[in-house]
Amino acid sequence: MRPVRFVALGDSLTEGVGDPAGDGWRGWAVLLSGGLAEDAGQVEFTNLAVSGAQTRDVLERQTPAALELRPDLVSVVIGVNDTLRRTFDIQAVATRLDAVYAAVTSQGATLLTACLPDPGAMLGLPGALARPLARRQRAVNAVVHALSDRYGAVHLHASQGAWLTDRALWSADRLHPGERGHRQFAVRFHALLTAAGLATGSPPSSEPEFPVPTRSASLWWLATAGTGWVVRRCNDLLPQLLRLAADELRHRARGTSVRLDLRASAAVSEALATLSMAEPGSGAEAQRRRTGTNLTGVPGTACAAAGRSAVRTTAITG
Repeated sequence: MRPVRFVALGDSLTEGVGDPAGDGWRGWAVLLSGGLAEDAGQVEFTNLAVSGAQTRDVLERQTPAALELRPDLVSVVIGVNDTLRRTFDIQAVATRLDAVYAAVTSQGATLLTACLPDPGAMLGLPGALARPLARRQRAVNAVVHALSDRYGAVHLHASQGAWLTDRALWSADRLHPGERGHRQFAVRFHALLTAAGLATGSPPSSEPEFPVPTRSASLWWLATAGTGWVVRRCNDLLPQLLRLAADELRHRARGTSVRLDLRASAAVSEALATLSMAEPGSGAEAQRRRTGTNLTGVPGTACAAAGRSAVRTTAITG
């Protein structure tokens, strides 16, 4: 019997950051993979997700490597890192996601997607700093919703809900789920796939296998790896974010904050309108011409090496 091939694309969330296992990470995708078939040994799981990845990385590096594996199921959970960059452009994000979704589904694989909570709220930033990030994440989520519908994806609404506000589900950095959170993502994805007749194995357990990290361990993480993360983001985003916050405060003082929301909504509408005027997947061809990336199953030279360097393939044994 042919095994079920599941390939996960994305960033640190899918890589498993926040759910430690040995010297690395486990995460929701690993937990989900064990329940895709009645016999867990009949699942071949490959995790191509890389911490810090943006939609460009998924398109140019991860997708070509995924297509070589001829997967049955491909998860694409990405976008938060795009919102944390000064180069954020919702039109570019939409075009890249359209290209990735088209490439995956044109090969016959089932697409698994999710919208996500905004990072500003998760980090507890002051309102003037949080609102611009929230506006960006809402824009990404709107695009993911629309394109998930266009390509018939199995979609998890993970941008809001009581389960997302449970502090016990999140790790010390407030951006990545802890083990409990990763288990919730896996359980909810499994329920959607089961309802669609695409998962026949037992659902992942929602109960944690390992004790919650101690407060001292969490503080140590924040003082070491967490500090490095903040420094890297500040170098890229902070100057622009401060300008966005100043603009936010000016509009708030004038009572014209709604203009910022309308501007963001208009940008999303324009991005989706551009894609809707073309045949599904035309964004993939446009991206191929611009980047030289071959999305028909044979990676371009630059993509192949980078994609393979991040591959972790596992035959699930229970």
